Amino acid sequence: MTIPPLSILDLAPIPEGATAAEALRNTADLARHAEEWGYRRYWLAEHHNAAGIASAATAVVIAHVAAATSTIRVGSGGIMLPNHSPLVIAEQFGTLAELHPGRIDLGLGRAPGTDRPTIAALRRDLTAADTFPQDVLELQHYLDDPKGAQLVHAVPGAGTKVPLWILGSSLYGAQLAAALGLPYAFASHFAPEALLPALEVYRTSFRPSPTLDAPYAMVGANVVVADEDTEARRLFTSAQQSFANIVRGRRGRLPAPIDDIDAYWTDAERERASAMLSRSFVGSPETVRAGLEDFAAVTAADEIIVAAAIHDHAARLRSYELLAGIARGGPEDRPPRCP
Repeated sequence: MTIPPLSILDLAPIPEGATAAEALRNTADLARHAEEWGYRRYWLAEHHNAAGIASAATAVVIAHVAAATSTIRVGSGGIMLPNHSPLVIAEQFGTLAELHPGRIDLGLGRAPGTDRPTIAALRRDLTAADTFPQDVLELQHYLDDPKGAQLVHAVPGAGTKVPLWILGSSLYGAQLAAALGLPYAFASHFAPEALLPALEVYRTSFRPSPTLDAPYAMVGANVVVADEDTEARRLFTSAQQSFANIVRGRRGRLPAPIDDIDAYWTDAERERASAMLSRSFVGSPETVRAGLEDFAAVTAADEIIVAAAIHDHAARLRSYELLAGIARGGPEDRPPRCP
């Protein structure tokens, strides 16, 4: 089984001991390397009131990454549409599309990406998610060619036809993506439970559209690659600590790796965090290749989007470099360390 095309999902993590400015510089640096290594797209995610994530102003960070690169597709994974007016998002992404033609993706999520007090601070109604399908259609309308009697136009935006994706972690997003004939991305990197049922619903219910004539599914995974299994497992403890902290209700900056993760969490925390991280592939190139090949076979994914919460930037670069070698196959699986 071959591994499908690979993309990167980046939350612009802020490691312990670092600043948001450093995180954003690292994001641009990783994107430049990702373009060189052959990744298909580079997506940023919207989260608010999160001490360890620097991508809250997602369209701004996309502009930062797109300006630092020249060919790789750049987009959102995703914009949490209930937080915004569809017209404003059409204007933002229309502007990005005019600045970087043919390179911008717009992945849309229904969840707020934050907590209730922050939803209130965003001036959004708690019921805004209920109109998500209508908001997607309104956004699509603003990005399409203007109609004769249309009174409101996205400028820039109208006519750019920025590609829309539906993101999800349940059957809801799968059903909507299928009904609208849009590509679908499943967030199995943190909410894997409904992955296979959602893919089944999406594929069996898909209706061709002017955008897409057949289903196209992308699936998320956490991937940490190092030269040796033990090194990769140690790097992965940063993500494991982060998810244990989520279970504890104590979100923070990305922790440094530790030698003994079992000393950090309780059995109950390990069970819950490990369930969320079950679609993770950690180890040497040989170990990760085998895991990704199985994942591709089980999901029949058209594309895999990879998250890697690695504390040290050099180690994160090395992980993605080795992963690119895995995707290419052959003797380049273990490229020399990048400078």
